[in-house]
Amino acid sequence: MKLFDMHCDTLYRAYTENSTLFNDSFHISFGKTKGIDTYIQCLAVWIPDEYRGEAAWELFCGCASKLQSELSGTDIRMLKSADDIKALAEKGGRGVILTVEGGAVLGGRLERVRELYDMGVRMMTLTWNGRNELGDGIMEEDDGGLTDFGKSVVREMERTGMIVDLSHAGEKLFYDTVQIAKKPFVTSHSNARAVCDHPRNLTDGQFGILVSRGGITGLNFCRDFLNKQQTNADLYDIIKNAGYLLQKGGTGSVAMGADFDGADIPEDIRGLEDMPHLYDEFVGAFGKETADAVFFGNAFRFFTENLA
Repeated sequence: MKLFDMHCDTLYRAYTENSTLFNDSFHISFGKTKGIDTYIQCLAVWIPDEYRGEAAWELFCGCASKLQSELSGTDIRMLKSADDIKALAEKGGRGVILTVEGGAVLGGRLERVRELYDMGVRMMTLTWNGRNELGDGIMEEDDGGLTDFGKSVVREMERTGMIVDLSHAGEKLFYDTVQIAKKPFVTSHSNARAVCDHPRNLTDGQFGILVSRGGITGLNFCRDFLNKQQTNADLYDIIKNAGYLLQKGGTGSVAMGADFDGADIPEDIRGLEDMPHLYDEFVGAFGKETADAVFFGNAFRFFTENLA
């Protein structure tokens, strides 16, 4: 099988816990890729809401430096362009795309969008749950949407070639971004609110816009976003969310965004090593063509069409 996953916090954990991307106690370890012929993983640098200004930037730089040292001497490729992704898919193997979870990393400085891009970042969420210089996240009670600076950041990201990610966005910020975005955008790790009524999940209206604009969403394995009774969430809740979104026109717009190493996940999924089993369950539920699209094809198409 092939796997293209749009979000995990493994790099953040490896850096902040002084560990490694090969730690088998993590959900994702690059030593646990047996059964996955081609594996592309978006590695996010999470910027918690208590990090602002230079502290946020220094956290990112530390994680980026950690990634470079981890990849040194391995066969894992850093993917920065459509051609990089296509080459890996043709030959098989393992590759990573560097992303950021939280626009607070910019510290209010627009020029840092280009600096991030030059350091390999190809996708960024505008917020995490709270408020930053760009606007308000989904857990901010007084949702003011995008700030003027946030609007400038969206435009600069599109000009530079960085993908806009609206997971964690407040609803007003989501719709403000829709108004000014000229290119397709993503929600890298968000499920269906109609299946599990959590504010982090997408409404039918939001998902419909995402589909109509050529975007994709990544299925999130966080128990809170799968099932209102979180302790009962299992892999079939992932399939249930997928089925709902597929029925809502998401055949080409549903991918994987497991949130490994950043969330409490169902007990019947240990991590990366169980993805081949989950793939088999998807084949049984939706057929091989759809399973291949959700696990790899949709994200592959989106990134190769939207990266320079």
